Amino acid sequence: MQEIFEQLEFVENPMYERIISDLMEQQYSIVEGFFSADEVIALRNSLLEKYEEDAFKKAAIGNRVNEIIEKSVRGDFILWLNELEVNAAEKTFFKRLNNMISYLNKTCFMGILFKEFHYALYPKGTFYKRHLDTFQNDDRRKLSMVCYLNEENWQPEYGGELVLYLNEYGKEVAKTIYPFPGRMVIFESQILEHEVKPVEQKRMSITGWLKTR
Repeated sequence: MQEIFEQLEFVENPMYERIISDLMEQQYSIVEGFFSADEVIALRNSLLEKYEEDAFKKAAIGNRVNEIIEKSVRGDFILWLNELEVNAAEKTFFKRLNNMISYLNKTCFMGILFKEFHYALYPKGTFYKRHLDTFQNDDRRKLSMVCYLNEENWQPEYGGELVLYLNEYGKEVAKTIYPFPGRMVIFESQILEHEVKPVEQKRMSITGWLKTR
């Protein structure tokens, strides 16, 4: 009887299904409209407010156990988000995210149990060199996610492109993704190397990882 109720409660979500299909076929997914324009604005304002309060810190390479600040590798500033201490905009972010995680676990048995997210701001001239989102002492990251919070008039010439390095039929192919506001990118953390190209305008996002045990 319990199984019947669970089946009745399940409603297929076309956006989540497309994400699943993309990940299975090409190891990444580009999603438009995961958050509404108003939600993106609210998150951007939250990021900027906290940045102006000097709450951000210089990003490091490595995980929190083995952090090294290396400006020649990455130049962004970050602020880790605590789901238990969020404002209204961040509460919406985590509610939507948790809904997607629940869907992925229920339909694909991904075993996502943990997550970690931070605001990220790249000042003009900064970048993040090619790397992989996993560590020798911690391989729990399953999916990497970035949701862009840039201004509405963001132009390709502003830089800050995300470049994913794909393997297509034994040949490396660079996939360039522009950080347009509201766009979200999800990709396999342990498979796809990637980089952020130098930015010409302030580049803003929420970036994080869905993690297994």
